[in-house]
Amino acid sequence: MLRVITYFCCAVLFCFPLAGRAGDAPALLLAKAYRGDIVLADYWLSEKLDGVRAYWNGTQLLSRSGRIYHSPDWFTAGFPDTPLDGELWMGRGSFDTLSGIVRRQSPDTAQWRRVRYMVFDLPAAAGTFDQRLAQLRQLIAELNSPYLAMVEQSRVATEAALMARLDAVVRGGGEGLMLHRGSSRYRAARSDDLLKLKKHQDAEAVVVAHLPGEGKYRGMLGALLVERADGVRFRLGSGFSDAQRAAPPEIGSMVTYKYYGTTSRGRPRFASFLRVRPQE
Repeated sequence: MLRVITYFCCAVLFCFPLAGRAGDAPALLLAKAYRGDIVLADYWLSEKLDGVRAYWNGTQLLSRSGRIYHSPDWFTAGFPDTPLDGELWMGRGSFDTLSGIVRRQSPDTAQWRRVRYMVFDLPAAAGTFDQRLAQLRQLIAELNSPYLAMVEQSRVATEAALMARLDAVVRGGGEGLMLHRGSSRYRAARSDDLLKLKKHQDAEAVVVAHLPGEGKYRGMLGALLVERADGVRFRLGSGFSDAQRAAPPEIGSMVTYKYYGTTSRGRPRFASFLRVRPQE
């Protein structure tokens, strides 16, 4: 029988080897949520890749917190000596597999051949995003690395066209869209220069307890009791595979959940489990 644990554990545990030791965290541009109050003509549009954010500092791939991703030497052999901002990616719906591959200290070379570094910005370049985008296109074309690619950027003129593009991406198994202001400089902050648009919202919470299942889930996980950073606790009872119910996320681990707005008391509506957040 699954044991119900009612205490909070501060240690964050994970079931796969971690990336290398953290150094200085790269200064990254961060996104805010799209609210519909912008001039769409000012923005470039791209798919929001469900990958692992990675910063190329000219010699190594780093996580948001500065941990080293130990890729095979041949993977980055054709990369430039200038910084790049992008995501390690394997295609839609493959985040869990990808995360396990790129966070190993000893890289599995066969698995890494399935990975691509999808680049969307030149952090150290001067000028606006419009200008950096032109430089990036030229750079990627000149390098001609099989493991380096550019995230496709396009324009839309109307809200209807934006939502139609969102619907198409989601129907195809994608996560959502990113909007990047063409006139913006690269700066390490969260602002309207970069916006994310999805059908649902997502957030993170810490696992506080495992709640036992009933009926067909007897002896397995029924729900996670989780706690947000503001202290609000709630249950996540859906979104799990049978394998995850048999071996649920560890107490103290950080999980990502999706939801559709909030109640009058500030709790997430229709919250469901998405994934365990890997340590960065």
